[in-house]
Amino acid sequence: MPLVNVMVNGRAYTIACDDGEEDHLRELAGIVDAKAREVLGSVGQVGDTRLLLMAALLIADEQHSAESRLSDSAKAANALSDARGALETRAMEAESAAADVLERATKKIEDIAARLSAA
Repeated sequence: MPLVNVMVNGRAYTIACDDGEEDHLRELAGIVDAKAREVLGSVGQVGDTRLLLMAALLIADEQHSAESRLSDSAKAANALSDARGALETRAMEAESAAADVLERATKKIEDIAARLSAA
């Protein structure tokens, strides 16, 4: 299991991860570091524990918002899918009705043609 050194708020941390996850872990640490610096810029030095807690809460809030938007998008996609299904059903019904009308018109034309040829 590899060990990865990351920097958060100017402090080095060594963290173990699975093979192949080193770059991903560094990327995540970069996100935490950026959020910690954002908090530091807003409220000043509040101690490492409180700073990291506030950063974690902001990241969790962003994740919650993203999940909520994703859920809303999924609901909208389902509604569009349902609407598409309803439109496809209506289109098939309209096509069937048009075919019936065309069949009746063809029958009338054939009947008229038969009467004309008999006359």
